[in-house]
Amino acid sequence: MGRPNFGGFGGGANMQQLMRQAQKMQQQMQEAQERLEEAEYEATAGGGMVSVKVSGKRELTSITIDPQVVDPDDIEMLQDLVMAAVNEALRKGEEARETAMNRMAPGMGGLF
Repeated sequence: MGRPNFGGFGGGANMQQLMRQAQKMQQQMQEAQERLEEAEYEATAGGGMVSVKVSGKRELTSITIDPQVVDPDDIEMLQDLVMAAVNEALRKGEEARETAMNRMAPGMGGLF
């Protein structure tokens, strides 16, 4: 009786090669994750009147507000501009993260 074939996973050499490939992929993903966390994403709102930066760790690192947009009678507009800029910067960071992870694992159907 022959040795059972488990879809190419039956041989010791094949299993070792598969493990090496998995370890290499894991290392590449870790390196990509570190690069993403070190990145910075910037967005503006109100025609550049409000500018924010967020880190790849999803932390707000900077807010710049043009004094011309500060109107004590319309604080809600300033709040909306800040919120819009922060959300856009976070969206850019998340989009970069998804792109990088999908590039690392093509064909995994949006696993990341």
